[in-house]
Parts: sequence; structure tokens; C-alpha cells
Amino acid sequence: MSAAILPDHCQSLLVHWCAHLRGVQGVARATVDAYGADVRLWLLFIIEHLDDDFSTSKLLDLEKSDIRAFMAHEQARGVSARSLARRLSSVKGFTRWLSDRQGGDATAILAQRAPKFRRKLPRPISPEAAGKVLAGIGDEARDDWIAARDTAVATLLYGCGLRISEALSLTGAQASLPEALHITGKGGKDRLVPVLPAARAAVAAYARLCPWPLPRDQALFRGARGGALSPRLVQLAMERVRHRLGLPPSATPHALRHSFATHLLAAGGDLRAIQELLGHASLSTTQAYTAVDAAHLMDVYSRAHPRA
Repeated sequence: MSAAILPDHCQSLLVHWCAHLRGVQGVARATVDAYGADVRLWLLFIIEHLDDDFSTSKLLDLEKSDIRAFMAHEQARGVSARSLARRLSSVKGFTRWLSDRQGGDATAILAQRAPKFRRKLPRPISPEAAGKVLAGIGDEARDDWIAARDTAVATLLYGCGLRISEALSLTGAQASLPEALHITGKGGKDRLVPVLPAARAAVAAYARLCPWPLPRDQALFRGARGGALSPRLVQLAMERVRHRLGLPPSATPHALRHSFATHLLAAGGDLRAIQELLGHASLSTTQAYTAVDAAHLMDVYSRAHPRA
């Protein structure tokens, strides 16, 4: 079904909705692409499901059985509960937009409950392991400036809680980091992130050693040939250091951001403040770190007080 072509009128609706998400709601491009793919599957399904009775006006006149048939179809294809929940959220968003645009009662779709699933907990590394990663991530680099670069990026991820895309979006204008860094994150959400002296020093060391010019309007972090640094190179550097330190596969660049949040919370950080530092749109996303901290405490307790 995924290879099928949407009719022009359906494709036009999908394009306009995606443009609305980007232009009006400021949703990140990757997220829009994912939502668009979900809704495309929905449209293809409902066209086949209704057969000769399909028209775009029917999209706002569907029954509970129609949306349930779609979910059952996706489950039969092996779609996980987590993915199916996101797919349903995409369909609801599209339907709500269409209802506002064309009028109609979309209650059947909007009232459909998402399947329950257990959210994956973030998997941070310990403070000691994080320190070893920062100290050793550049050990196998072929040049001193590349070692300094990898150290600077890792320090920004752990010391400032940046996403890898956010760290790599910095430009030469940030070569001398301020005390608070202005970051534009997912969905165009702006935030100010305090910069620790260690992060400022790491970036300054990299900028001093980098053999390439760092114009204010171009990428701060560079690859060996002078182009903008690829996220994959950061991932490879992290893979090398985690193998050397015996850390689990979950010790990725993003795990450094998870560790930033978890270690702040364990040190008594306020959940709302951590939400702002991470740039989470919803507090519920940040609350996942409370479960991590509780799990860690129970693990410590069980080791300290084993059952007889």
C-alpha cells in the first residue's frame, strides 16, 4: 500500500496540512515528514476501505469502526503500540485541521483512544562514566584539533544538555561562548542555556586549534575536510570511547543529554527548570527522568539491603 499514489485532491490536502504545520505551528521538518507519512498511510487505507464510496468530504463523516479498522490493519502489519499511538495522533491532527478548514463533525476520529504502551525510560550513564567519556573521547583522534572538537561537542551535550543537532547548528559567532547560550530547538522553541566554564573552555580550545576559518555565519564544528561536521562522526567517536570504557550500546551522544537531566534531578534540580533547560514542550516528557531517578534509588537500595 505504501507504494500507491494518492489521488491529486488528497495529495493537495496533505501538502497544505504539512505546510500549515511548518509555517503556522513551527513544527520541525523531520516531525512534519513523519506526520505526513502517517497521514498518507491513513488516506491510502481509507480510500481502499471505502472503495467507491470515498470522497474527501467523507473524511469528516467517518464512523468509529473506520478508524478502528485502520488501527487493526496497522497492528496486523506489525506496527508497535508506540508507533500506532503516534500514527493516530497524526491522523487526529490532520482531521482537526480539515474540520476547522471545511467544517464537519470529526468526533468519531478525535474521540478514538490511543493504544497503551510503556514509555521507554531514558538511559543515562553515571556521572563517573560521563567524566571518563569527556576525558577520553578524543584519545583516538588523528589530530589534536579533532580531539579538541570531539571533546567540545561531547561537553556541550553533557554540560548544557544540548541535542546533537543543536550543538552542530552553532556557528562561528559562538566560538567564544557567552554565559547563556540562545538555542532554537525542536519546533522552533527558543531557550537560554547556562554555559559552564568547562564547556566554554572546551569550545575555546577547539576554536584555537581548528585549522579552518570559522566565519560567524558558518558552522562552528568542522569535519576533517573543512565542511560542517556530520552527526555520524560524533556517533563514531562515542562508539569508540564507549567500547574502550566498557559502556553499554545505549551510551550514545544523546545519552549524554539524558545524563545531564538525570544528574541535575538527582542533585535536587527543579523539574520545571530542567524542562526549560532541555527545551521540552511538555512537562510529561521531562517527568520521565523522575522515573529514572526512582529506579536508580531502588537499585541502590536493593544492593544495600538485599533480601535474605
